[in-house]
Amino acid sequence: MSSQISPLATQLLTQLSSTKNFHPTQQWLTAFMSTQKSTTPLPALTSTASFRLLSSDITTSLSSDSPHCLPNDIHNVNVKERLLQGPIVVQLLGIEDMSKSRWEQVEAIEALERGEGTKGREIIRVTATEDDDDSNAGINKGGGPHKLSLQDAHGTCIYGIELRDIKGVGLGMRIGCKMILRNVLVARGVLLLEPANTTLLGGKIETLHKAWKENRKAELKATIELSERTAQSNT
Repeated sequence: MSSQISPLATQLLTQLSSTKNFHPTQQWLTAFMSTQKSTTPLPALTSTASFRLLSSDITTSLSSDSPHCLPNDIHNVNVKERLLQGPIVVQLLGIEDMSKSRWEQVEAIEALERGEGTKGREIIRVTATEDDDDSNAGINKGGGPHKLSLQDAHGTCIYGIELRDIKGVGLGMRIGCKMILRNVLVARGVLLLEPANTTLLGGKIETLHKAWKENRKAELKATIELSERTAQSNT
């Protein structure tokens, strides 16, 4: 890739790799550089590129080469455990609070829709700002552990379980939020996540985030109704 791009673009690749572990595709990099002035200082160029990558779908913007992605056999349940060294960038596709019933999850989502969050047992008012929208700042801190649906640049999806509270992880997370995985233990195809091996970068994919917010509550309610009908038919 480096032989076909400008010295400035090469410097940008180095900065993105060292600061965010981002390895953009040549197609993405070429398109991005075509919108930038050649006189733009490297720090400003890096900041703009990072912001756009955080808002992108990594299956189209980042390299899917094997060193940057999950192993092909990551879902093999016959492998009792393995260590995933990384670093690997993934994006959030969904999140569930395993400590809450489905009704409690519906209530938590509705609280977030009203602009309310939790601080311990106390309900607080969360004021959304433009910065908050990209940094997962309006997260519901109560509950947990959480089950996360994650995806790498190759498109491989995998579940991760939060073993210990990770700052920034909660029901208010933005779908498409980027995370870096390092030295993660994988137990029978499930990532075991904790603060030492999981770093949140932020960002979101607007279309996915909107769809998830619109559909998640409806899916939970439909599951509740099905469970109730099944229980009634068995009595």
